[in-house]
Amino acid sequence: TVEQAFELSDASAERSAGGCTIELSEKSISDYLKSNIVMLRWMIDQGYEDARTLERRAQAMEQWIKNPKLLKADKNAEYAEIIEINISNITEPLLACPNDPDDIKKLSEVAERAIDEVFIGSCMTNIGHFRAAGKLLKMSSKSIPTRLWIAPPTKMDKQQLTDEGYYQIFSDAGARIEMPGCSLCMGNQARIAENSTAVSTSTRNFPNRLGKGADVFLASAELASVAAILGRIPSVEEYMRFANSIDVMAPEIYRYLNFDQMPDFVESAKKAEEVIVKLAI
Repeated sequence: TVEQAFELSDASAERSAGGCTIELSEKSISDYLKSNIVMLRWMIDQGYEDARTLERRAQAMEQWIKNPKLLKADKNAEYAEIIEINISNITEPLLACPNDPDDIKKLSEVAERAIDEVFIGSCMTNIGHFRAAGKLLKMSSKSIPTRLWIAPPTKMDKQQLTDEGYYQIFSDAGARIEMPGCSLCMGNQARIAENSTAVSTSTRNFPNRLGKGADVFLASAELASVAAILGRIPSVEEYMRFANSIDVMAPEIYRYLNFDQMPDFVESAKKAEEVIVKLAI
């Protein structure tokens, strides 16, 4: 999906890539743009500025859908290096270890490390990750021993998670819920405790970024959630038990926000047409 491609491209930028291109199908891009057209016009109806700019973007997306064109590499393109990764060889979660995004180790190599704080947020997360975290937290019958930070990337994610009851789950777990956005990942807003050890879903774990003297592991939202519940990095077996418990709920959990399929957004987008006409866009 386009959302998954965004996550990969975000990650490539963090590793100093000059650019990232991921080949996607016309259908996946069209579906994504249809959703975004509704979102942009919802924004116009909600008073976001600038209405003209938002509408021009929506119209450009509509034009692409009518005449889709994708950039593709030439068949005889030459590359500095080709790296092939057999995903089937990755049999357990991987973490970036303190404090270097390039220091990658298997879960089994770092299991049992005590964890003080956990951050679930940043542009590397989507609404499905927060649903997964909520499901896992709800399964825990006791209060969590860590300080858990929750920061959805967008206001729309926050509202949907609230409507679905996940914010109540986070509150019941004692999580510190931040306003949507970068939060801890920004490095100059909120901070974790000095000299603490944390698991974060963010893109960076450079020294002192999330907290002075802190050791920060980078991991998936699901692994971060389990670490929050246990107060330590789980063993592979422990992690798999948690992961398997929500695997049967995957279709429900990992649903993206398809605004063109959400009645409130569609109705609001229709109302925006009146604003568009008045502005003669």
